[in-house]
Amino acid sequence: MSILETRHQHWADEAACADAAEALGRHTALRDATIELHGPLGAGKTTFARHLLRALCVQGHVKSPTYALMEPYEVTTAAGPLAISHFDFYRFDDPQEWEDAGFREVFANPGLKLVEWPEKAAGLLPEPDLCIAIEPQPSEARAVRIDARSARGRELLA
Repeated sequence: MSILETRHQHWADEAACADAAEALGRHTALRDATIELHGPLGAGKTTFARHLLRALCVQGHVKSPTYALMEPYEVTTAAGPLAISHFDFYRFDDPQEWEDAGFREVFANPGLKLVEWPEKAAGLLPEPDLCIAIEPQPSEARAVRIDARSARGRELLA
């Protein structure tokens, strides 16, 4: 994977995480992006995903897809309908699950893909547009590295 551009952020608290998610949610290039979320257990991957989904006007309860592997959402934006697939591969054990669940089709279709624990599906996922690595710091703070891996990713960093 080549890195085209990198940004570093410091999130002092959850409000800063929400601000970063809201800023990302304003980009039209997000419509067909694949975003990988990296970090240890409890880093804030799901929290960031929830804030991003809220920024994209997802209504109702936003649950973690840890047990289901994927939670689908559909929202209507100014640019039209947007399909969003939120994946969590933390419990992913067998590549056959990927085929059985039809994830190849999901990734081939238009829409935003948010992927937590992508390393558990290594070799099965397409090249991401952005990789967001979240590292817990003392108190609520997070050190965040965002790598653009495609032209779309670079556009999302702008």
